[in-house]
Amino acid sequence: MSDYDLIIKSRSLEGEPITLAVVDGVIEAIGPNVSGTGREEIDASEMWLYPGWIDAHVHFNEPGRTEWEGIASGSRALAAGGGTTFIDMPLNSSPPVVTAKALREKRRIGEEKSCLDFALWGGLVPASLEEINAMADGGAVGFKAFMCPSGLDEFPASDPETLRRGMQLAAARRLPVAVHAEIEPKTPPNGFDMTAWLESRPIKAELEAIRIALDLAGETGCPLHIVHISNPEGIDLVTEAKKAGIDVTTETCPHYLLLNTDDAVAIGTFAKCAPPLRDKETVEGLRERVRTGNVDTIGSDHSPASPELKQGENLLACWGGIAGIQDGLALLMDEKLAEPDLLSSNVASRFRLPKKGGLQRGNDADFILVKEDPHVIDTNETLTRHPHSPFTGRQVRHRVAATYLRGEKVSEKTRGQFLQPPQN
Repeated sequence: MSDYDLIIKSRSLEGEPITLAVVDGVIEAIGPNVSGTGREEIDASEMWLYPGWIDAHVHFNEPGRTEWEGIASGSRALAAGGGTTFIDMPLNSSPPVVTAKALREKRRIGEEKSCLDFALWGGLVPASLEEINAMADGGAVGFKAFMCPSGLDEFPASDPETLRRGMQLAAARRLPVAVHAEIEPKTPPNGFDMTAWLESRPIKAELEAIRIALDLAGETGCPLHIVHISNPEGIDLVTEAKKAGIDVTTETCPHYLLLNTDDAVAIGTFAKCAPPLRDKETVEGLRERVRTGNVDTIGSDHSPASPELKQGENLLACWGGIAGIQDGLALLMDEKLAEPDLLSSNVASRFRLPKKGGLQRGNDADFILVKEDPHVIDTNETLTRHPHSPFTGRQVRHRVAATYLRGEKVSEKTRGQFLQPPQN
């Protein structure tokens, strides 16, 4: 009789031999000297063993805008890119997840269609304050708010008073509020091209919003999570706030670490996002904050749209959002920016995801095998609903060879589970 269901012999990130043993979908043993036999044994000694990416920032849009991206296609693409768990944002679903009823419906669709484990954000908008507790009861991991217009009338911005009240309600449930931290531009863009877009959303607008959010978090005691920070100054503001005792974490995204304003101008609409891409010096500063451990998490902010919404001479009218969920992690590995804590354990800890967050005994056996396989990113291999990506044509050295969820290789037959934080 075998000691384990599965044994994987691989390499650690440092290149040393490592063995992972799984029983009933859970890590039973991990280390260089694990002994015993497995019902299934895999020799991956030429590959690296990574924890699965927990992507806390995706827009899979279902229900309502499935033609942009759906849970089935989005989760498959994330699995191919190294993800094992995702947390779906309350927009761009239609209706957005701003009620307990909408949360239940999205959960139902996710349990039917997702090949990965998943959790759900609730939405914090002026009209959803009375639904905060009901969404918390339904398993929301936290509440997402925009401090500027989201681009969708059905998901309006939260002014400081709405944010304050929402934070008070979330704090009572020990749940975080995540903010898109930008102040609405005070002057219209000077033109209709990418340069005009970049200039219309300066770093100072991001920093002003971060300061407001930090003040409200300090006042209410609410856990705060600032998503897609695009610049090192924003990370520094949070670092100082942490020293002052504010419960706050940060996220940045692969595109802010891999692309700059020159790329944005060259690529065009497929590189339009908010906050926008920043110049080379800013990108290097943000990379340095990752290297020094001052960034907490990395999320994809996968925000796709159908091709017709990404085309046109007026870039300002085109839908913004980066669609790079399948390639971002491998590109970060090339740049030595794919720290496991940022991708897994910090995410699971912040959002209190049970049995997730790193390769350790007792956790779900969620892991990926990575091999060195130089190739060019090709849309023919893209599993998202639409193949466009700002990373198309880039050289990449690494490839995710296999993704395992609870000890099983992810396939078309895999079904994910809904995750929720403890209710106490």
